[in-house]
Amino acid sequence: MGRSFYRWRAFRWVSLWDGRQWSARYVDGLPAFPFHHAPSGLLTRRQLRERGLCPGGQEPYALLVWRRDEAWASLYRLDLAKPKRTPTAGQRRALAKAMAARRTCRACGRDVGYCVPTSTRTCSTCEQPEDLADDMTEGVTGREAA
Repeated sequence: MGRSFYRWRAFRWVSLWDGRQWSARYVDGLPAFPFHHAPSGLLTRRQLRERGLCPGGQEPYALLVWRRDEAWASLYRLDLAKPKRTPTAGQRRALAKAMAARRTCRACGRDVGYCVPTSTRTCSTCEQPEDLADDMTEGVTGREAA
């Protein structure tokens, strides 16, 4: 959604859902507020998520703009937000199984503790050529002896 924010500079009074008046600019039919100047009761998705909420199907009520109007975030009404759904036990088991598969090296079959690259599906140990791995182990043993 590309927006050119510099073409609009006129501030107008916006009537909010609770009767308050707030100064804002408009872009694409939505009020746009500068960073740190949005009215209380409007939150970004991340702020909603921190409170355990989600937009719940509502459309963005306004925009929050910053970085000389090049960055923006949608703002949602707090009073219309709904609690996030909690996953069922079966969903949690399926997610744990999927994450275990992402951590498993296809070459050696070990759970390496991190997600292996999708391009190779192998751990860093299995990705190294054998002669390079031998050189590295010889260097380590040489340092330990010294």
